[in-house]
Amino acid sequence: MSVPPEIKKKMERFPEINWSGFIRSSIEEKVNKLSWREEMKKKLSNEAAFDEWAVEFGREVKREGYKKTKSRLK
Repeated sequence: MSVPPEIKKKMERFPEINWSGFIRSSIEEKVNKLSWREEMKKKLSNEAAFDEWAVEFGREVKREGYKKTKSRLK
């Protein structure tokens, strides 16, 4: 990765910092957070589909009665 010269000069004032290690761990942390968010969105979308099915099922039970709806599930 490239760093602008003015930032590079400031970084050189702190030689005790392992800058590449710092950047590597920062990137890893960000990737992990983004991966977690992506996974949660996927789970929530699956859950939303189930919620929609459950609501529709409830409406069907109300319209047609429990016994008729239950027999169609088998």
